[in-house]
Amino acid sequence: MTALLIFGLGYSARALAVRLAAKGWQVSGTSRDGRSGTIAFGDRAAVTAAIAGADYILSSVPPEGDEDPVLAAYGPPLAEADAWLGYLSSTGVYGDAGGAWVDEGSPIGGGRRGARAAADSAWLAMGARVFRLPGIYGPGRSPLDRIAEGRAHRIDLPGQVFSRIHVDDLVSGVIAGLGAPAGAYNLADDLPANQNTVMERAARLLGRDPPPFAALETLSAPARAFYDENRRVANGKAKRVLGWRPLYPDYCAGLRALSAMTSPTPASAAPAPASSDQR
Repeated sequence: MTALLIFGLGYSARALAVRLAAKGWQVSGTSRDGRSGTIAFGDRAAVTAAIAGADYILSSVPPEGDEDPVLAAYGPPLAEADAWLGYLSSTGVYGDAGGAWVDEGSPIGGGRRGARAAADSAWLAMGARVFRLPGIYGPGRSPLDRIAEGRAHRIDLPGQVFSRIHVDDLVSGVIAGLGAPAGAYNLADDLPANQNTVMERAARLLGRDPPPFAALETLSAPARAFYDENRRVANGKAKRVLGWRPLYPDYCAGLRALSAMTSPTPASAAPAPASSDQR
C-alpha cells in the first residue's frame, strides 16, 4: 500500500487525503495536538518514523514568522528520506506584477510574502515539487458562501485581477505531479478576473443583488495588502509537464458547479482544519 504523509491537514490537504484514500492509499497527517487520529507535530519520534515509512511526503504548512516550521523541525530526516517531496506554496511569492502574466520563470521574493518565498526556495533546493497556488475556493469556501453569509463586498479597483483555482483542480494537479520531475508548478485556472466580476456572478447564481462596495481603507491590513498585488498566473508548465487540465477552467464553471451541488455551506458548519494551515 502506497503511504502518504501530509504535514498540516488544512482545507486543500484534507481534500487530497480523501481522494487518495479512496484510491487505496495509506494517508497519515500531522496536526498541532494529534487529534482525530493525526500525529502530533511535536512528537519527534512518531513524526520521524512516519517520514521514514512514507513513499510520498507533502507539506501544506505555511511559514510561521520568518521560518518554515516543517523544515525547521524536520529538515534533516526529510533530506535523508527516500520519498517524493511536495510543498503547497502560493503565487503570492511573485509579488505585484502590475497585472502582467507570471510563470515559473518569473522572479520571486519581491512581494509581501518573503517568508513564503524563502520556504518555496528551500523546498525546491530539497528536490520537491512545489505547487504555487492562487486563491482557493470550493465547497464551504467560495464567493457563494460569503454572499450567503453577508460577508462579501466589492472594491472599486477596476484594473485589479487575480487568479484562482477550484480545490478539486488543485487536488488533481498535485496527483498529476506525483510522477513529475522536481520543480515549481503553477496550478491556476485559465481566466484571471477582477474580484468584483466574480462576486457579481456568484450573486446572480444565488438570485441576489451584488454585494456592496467597501472602501479599501476600511479593510483589515491583510486584506489591503492582498489588493496591493495585481497579477495573472500562467499555468502552461503544469499543462505541458504534468498533463494536467483544470476541470473548472474559469470561475464561471467552478461557481456554477458549486451552486448546483447544494446550498452554500455556512462557515460555522464547515469542518475545521486540523492545523493552522489554510491551504
